[in-house]
Amino acid sequence: MTASVSWKLERDGDDVAWLSFDKPGASANVLSKEVILELTGLMPELETRPPRALVVLSAKPSGFVAGADIRDFTTLKTPDEAYTLIRAGQKVFDRIEALPCPTVAAIHGFALGGGLELALACRYRIAANDGKVSLGLPEVQLGIHPGFGGTVRSVRLAGVRVAMDMMLTGRPYRAEQALAKGLVDRLVPLADLKTQAKALALARPPVRHRGLLDSVLNLGIVRGFVARALEKQVAARARRDHYPAPYAVIELWRRYGARGPAAFEAEARSIGNLMLTPTARSLVRVFFLQDRMKALGGKAPQEVKQVHVVGAGVMGGDIAAWCALRGLRVTLQDRGPEFVQPALARAQDLFSKRLRDPELVRSATARLRADVPGDGVPEADVVIEAIFENVDAKRALYATLEPRMKPGALLATNTSSLMLETLGEKLANPARLVGLHFFNPVAKMQLVEVIRTAATPAEVLQAALAFTRKLDRLPLPCRSAPGFVVNRILMPYLNEALFAARDGIGLADIDEVAVNFGMPMGPIELADTVGLDVCLHVGRILAQAFGREAPDQIAALVQAKQLGRKTGRGLYEWRDGKPVKPPRTDSPHADLEDRLILPMLNDAVACLREKVIEDADLLDGGVIFGTGFAPFRGGPINYARQRGPSAIVDRLKSLETRYGARFRPDAGWQDLTA
Repeated sequence: MTASVSWKLERDGDDVAWLSFDKPGASANVLSKEVILELTGLMPELETRPPRALVVLSAKPSGFVAGADIRDFTTLKTPDEAYTLIRAGQKVFDRIEALPCPTVAAIHGFALGGGLELALACRYRIAANDGKVSLGLPEVQLGIHPGFGGTVRSVRLAGVRVAMDMMLTGRPYRAEQALAKGLVDRLVPLADLKTQAKALALARPPVRHRGLLDSVLNLGIVRGFVARALEKQVAARARRDHYPAPYAVIELWRRYGARGPAAFEAEARSIGNLMLTPTARSLVRVFFLQDRMKALGGKAPQEVKQVHVVGAGVMGGDIAAWCALRGLRVTLQDRGPEFVQPALARAQDLFSKRLRDPELVRSATARLRADVPGDGVPEADVVIEAIFENVDAKRALYATLEPRMKPGALLATNTSSLMLETLGEKLANPARLVGLHFFNPVAKMQLVEVIRTAATPAEVLQAALAFTRKLDRLPLPCRSAPGFVVNRILMPYLNEALFAARDGIGLADIDEVAVNFGMPMGPIELADTVGLDVCLHVGRILAQAFGREAPDQIAALVQAKQLGRKTGRGLYEWRDGKPVKPPRTDSPHADLEDRLILPMLNDAVACLREKVIEDADLLDGGVIFGTGFAPFRGGPINYARQRGPSAIVDRLKSLETRYGARFRPDAGWQDLTA
C-alpha cells in the first residue's frame, strides 16, 4: 500500500489498484494544490508497474469530489500563477487518462467541477443509484470555467449539446440524467458500487462514443454557426462584460473543437485570466458568504419535528409546503377549509415538481394537513404566524396561541415590516417571539431574515437560525428595525424608480437601466412581482419611520385592485406570467443608474451604522440572496468599496442638489471611508 496525506493506493489479490481519496479534516473532498501534488507523486508507481485496472473512489460518505479548493483561488496574484496551478491539475489528469490499464471512477453523491473532471479522465464511470448523485460543471457560477480538462473531455465524451448545457448553465445532472446523457456508463446500488466498479474495469467493454449529430456539430465548418447560436442564448441571460466565463467556454470550443494539446493549453490560459477578473473575485466572495451564512445554523438547541403555520395565503401556505418538503410534519390553519385548500393544491404541485418519485410525493403530502381548529399548536416545536400585516390582528392571534404552546416551542412571525417589540408587547413571554421573514416565492428564494430584539435570549435566536438551516435556507440574523435589512435597502430602489417614472422616464427604460447594471429584473417589474399592495404598505411604514417622501402613484392602482402580476395588471399588464412592456424610448438618462442604485447603498451604510446587522459581509450576502443584487459586484458594500466611498458621497451630494433630501449621504459613510 502507498499512502499520502489525502490519497491511499493499494492493490488487491487480483492486482486491481484502488485509489481512495479522503482529505483530512474536511467533510467533503476538494482538490487543493497540495492534493494535486500528492496525486502527482503517486503516478510513477502506476505508470512503471501498471495494475490490471485502477478504480478511483472516495472514502467520504458525503460524496466523490466537490471540486477544486476555492480557497486556493484567493491566494492567486497573477494570471501566470493561476495558469501554473491549473496546468498541474491538467497534467496529472492527463497521466491518469494515459494509463495503459482500464480506469474507473466509482461515484457516490456529488462529482462536481474538478471532481467530474477527474471522473472524465477515467475510461469508465459508474455511479450509485441512491438518489443522491449529482454530476456537473458549475464553475461558471464562480465566474470561471472548467480548468482540469473539462472543456475538452466533456465535449469528447458527451457531445457538444450536453457539455455546453453543463458548462453554460452550471446545472448538475441526477443519476438517471447522467446515464442518459452518457456521463456515466452504469448505475448500481450503493452497496454494490465497489464490486461492480471492479467488474466493469475487468470486463473492458467498448467505450461509449458520442452520436453522429454531435460529431457533425463539432466539425469546423459547423462550429461557427453553433457558437453564434450559443452566444445568443447566453446573451439573453448574462452580458459579456458582466459574466465573461460562458463566452470564453464557447470561444474555446469554437477555436479548438475539443481537440489536441492546444485545447488544454488554451483552457488553462483562459481560466488563468478569468480567475483574476473582478467578476470571479466577487463571485468567489459570494461563495464564501454563502458558506458563512450556512454555518450560522450551528447546532439546534432542540430537534424540530413538527411545525404549525397560521395563515394559508401565498406566504403561509408556501412556507408550510416547504417545511413538509423538507421532511417536517406540518399543520396549516386558517379561518376555514376553503382558505386552506388552495395552499394544499399549490403544495401538491411543488411536491410533484421537486420530488418526482410518486412515493416521495405521497410521503410529503401526508406530512402536510389542514388544521382549521389549530389542534396542532400544542404539539408544534415551531409555530409560524403568516397572517396579514396588522398589529392588532397579530396580537389577538398570539393571545390564543401562546397559552396552548408547549414550553420551549418557538413562536415566529413572517412579518415583512412590523417591529417585534410592538408585536410582542402583550405576550406573557415576549422573548420567545422571533421573526422568520421568508421571501416570495418561498421555494426559490434562499434567504430568511431571522429577526431578534435586545431581549431575545441567545438560545432562542440559535433555535431560529438552526430551524432556518433545517429548511435548507440561508439565515440572516438582524435586529428588529423598520424594514429589517432587505426591505430597508430595497424600498429606496423601488421608490426611486417610481419617482423617475413621475419625472417622465419610461417604465421599460427604467427597468433596462437596472438590468444593465446587473439586477435580475428592473424595479418596475419587481414591484409588480412583489405586489403593489405590499410595496405600498412597506413603503408607507418606512417613509413614516425615516421621515421620507413616498411616491404615491401606485395608491390608485392598489385601490383599483390592480396589484401587479398576481392580478394580471399593475404598473404593467401581465400575460402568461410575463409583463407586457411598452417600447423603450432610448432617450438618454445620465443620472438614472445612480438614482436607482445609490439609495440602496446609502441605506446599506445606514444599516451598518445603526447595527441592524452584525457586519458588512453578512449585509452583502443578505442583499444578494434576498434581492438578487448583481452578484458579480459582490454586494452593495463591496461595490461601494470598489467604486470608492468618497466618490459615492460626492455623487450623492450632487444628486441631493438636483433631486432633493432623499439622496442626503448617511453619516455612516465616514465609518466606511475610514
